[in-house]
Amino acid sequence: MPELVPEQQLDVRAAELFGRIFSAAGKNDPYPIYAALHECGEAITLPDGMVAAVSFDAANEVLRDPAYQVQDAARLDELWPQWGDHPSSLAHSLLTTNDPAHARMRALMAGTFTPRRVAGLTGTVGQVADTLIGRMAELAAAGQPVDFMAEFAYPLPVTVICELLGVPESDRLEFRPVARRLARGIDFGDDPALTTDADEAALWLRGYFAGLAAARRAAPQEDLISALVEVTGEDGQLTEDELLVNLTLLLFAGFETTTNLLGNGLRILLTKPDAEASLRAGQVTADAFVTEVLRFDSPVQAGTDRWRPAAGQLRGVQVPAGAQVIALLGAANRDPRRFADPGVFNPARPDPGALSFGAGPHFCLGAALARMEGTVAFPRLLGAFGQIGTAAEPVRRSGVALRGFDRLPVTLA
Repeated sequence: MPELVPEQQLDVRAAELFGRIFSAAGKNDPYPIYAALHECGEAITLPDGMVAAVSFDAANEVLRDPAYQVQDAARLDELWPQWGDHPSSLAHSLLTTNDPAHARMRALMAGTFTPRRVAGLTGTVGQVADTLIGRMAELAAAGQPVDFMAEFAYPLPVTVICELLGVPESDRLEFRPVARRLARGIDFGDDPALTTDADEAALWLRGYFAGLAAARRAAPQEDLISALVEVTGEDGQLTEDELLVNLTLLLFAGFETTTNLLGNGLRILLTKPDAEASLRAGQVTADAFVTEVLRFDSPVQAGTDRWRPAAGQLRGVQVPAGAQVIALLGAANRDPRRFADPGVFNPARPDPGALSFGAGPHFCLGAALARMEGTVAFPRLLGAFGQIGTAAEPVRRSGVALRGFDRLPVTLA
């Protein structure tokens, strides 16, 4: 076997490290792998021709530079001709379209998903959080451990996004399991069983939203669905298909990211007493705490795959025409080139600005809502319970792109 030159040795090492991310140990804790990848370079080439952006600057460039396109319907026609049989692909949504279609949809949806509408939900978030805290207190008083994910981290964002969209309260219990089925299929798209399950979930959501949109056309209300229905079906506006797939995306994204933020944040409080003490004492603001949670243990570890129609370079690495490019957000948020002591949880750090919600044209539309829910929830939790402890070992969800917990049992006093 011929001797490898140093550059080739580095590529082999990077490919081996990248593969570890998908192992059970890597899914549980990818951060040591990211630290090793940073030593391999800002971007790495993998054997199948894919390029991974590892550093903050490389990931930021991929997310912002229009030379990197998301895999839209036209691209899927080339790579995966059967994509039309899989509604969980969320094709024609904000997540999977490029300009000019993306800019058109984004402008319409941003016009309804306004800061005023999000700010108007602050009181609702507080009320829902207090109700859930009351339920947890009842369970704790009965001497039972409390699964924080089931009792708080899941129901809070589901209730809030349903309130924003305009989903009737009587229908909301059905959404949580359906949204989880969709999320699992998206995170593990290579598993046929999970893909089928996700497709069924996406079809169910599409049918539900079609019925609700029809009801809002007949009797509009003060909710997001009514606002979007007003801009659907006319020339240059949203098509019916775009309306339904983007409502599915809003539900899924608004639920999954915030749930993981809440669970990851509480786990940090449970394992880092200094962080809990600082937040309780007001030495750290809730906003600063949430900002650092998003960097330190990001709910989203990888951005939507990009590709380059034309060849180029990414931080000195050749990117061939047609190559798939993935931005490793979790690694970028722990980049020592950008953040001092990246493995240290420090809400007072002078170098914030993580990529947890993406960047550029596809920056998460619901970022402000997720942040607001976190800043409302954590002070209320600490104010209600003088002591929060670990009741049993938590169970991480078996995901790569979406990082969070399935179960987080706690004791409350």
